[in-house]
Amino acid sequence: MMTPNPFLGVFFHWVGGLASGSFYVPYKGVKKWAWEVYWLVGGFFSWIICPWVLAIILTNDVWGVLRQQSASTLWWTYFFGAMWGFGGLTFGLTMRYLGMSLGMGVALGYCAAFGTLLPPIFKSFMPAVPVPETIAQIAATGSGQVTLAGVAVCLLGIGIAAMAGLTKEKEMPAEEKKKAIAEFHFTKGILVATFSGIMSACFSFALTAGAPIGEASASAGTDTLWTGLPKLIVVLLGGFTTNFIWCLILNVRNKTGYQYFSSTLRTAPSQPVPVFSNYIFSALAGTTWYFQFFFYTMGETQMGQFGFASWTLHMASIIIFSTMWGWIFREWKGSSRKAHRLIASGILALILSTIIIGFGTWLKGQTAAH
Repeated sequence: MMTPNPFLGVFFHWVGGLASGSFYVPYKGVKKWAWEVYWLVGGFFSWIICPWVLAIILTNDVWGVLRQQSASTLWWTYFFGAMWGFGGLTFGLTMRYLGMSLGMGVALGYCAAFGTLLPPIFKSFMPAVPVPETIAQIAATGSGQVTLAGVAVCLLGIGIAAMAGLTKEKEMPAEEKKKAIAEFHFTKGILVATFSGIMSACFSFALTAGAPIGEASASAGTDTLWTGLPKLIVVLLGGFTTNFIWCLILNVRNKTGYQYFSSTLRTAPSQPVPVFSNYIFSALAGTTWYFQFFFYTMGETQMGQFGFASWTLHMASIIIFSTMWGWIFREWKGSSRKAHRLIASGILALILSTIIIGFGTWLKGQTAAH
């Protein structure tokens, strides 16, 4: 059995954060495809191809491991993966309407907060959910109160980031906004980011529900580093289900299904569509997205007694790297110093909140150890 190495675990989490914070960049190379077309193409790589290929290559007896799971384990892992799928598909819309720095900051702020709160909230109403404590039990302890304080700081950070976005919308000329973010729409973006962040938090819950799959993989002789990969197959199948259905609905509604195969647009037949490069960029985006959780599961196996920090480290690193890309793509060009100060303060508050939430979880672990 491998000895945990928290420093290596932190490194893996930050590499995963870099992958997540960067995955939307290749989509900027996609030309003349509707959102639902390139999102579904990328999704096939994110949710189906990469999970299966890497689990088959790096783990032992993946079919046998999945077959021996109880119906309850598979169901909860899949179910919360599907709930996360709603957050995943609207996450793309968040990027469209708010850009990378503001969009990811707000959505992931919610994700960090509700990734902590959703499991015990569900436990309060659904006793069969595989989580030890309800929200009331958490609030009754010192460590729980620290964690909830971190959630409050997180919501404050979201509010500050939202003020930055509103300031930006008021100050920037319409042309400048469209240059940086073609479909910038603050109100629509905030609503979508809120929904996306809350539902995306279900991924943390799905990973918890899928813990027996990782244990079975370890029993099958898989190296500890890769034992989290088989459960990603089930979690991401749930996410694929949600996204696949919605993208097909949009294909029918918007009459965009032909774009998967056509080298021209029906609305502009004289303009060629770079179909091959669109597939390449979408596949690159989808594969990059998958690697966030590939490295997340690797990091999780290395954290040992510091495992409480995995989710918060992941959220903080994504926020930092997505903000970096936002600056690189000059999404805040033309906005005032006030707007820049607000977004910087909002992002710092969101990062601080993940640290506080992690500290609260650590206190809980210390209490349990004694």
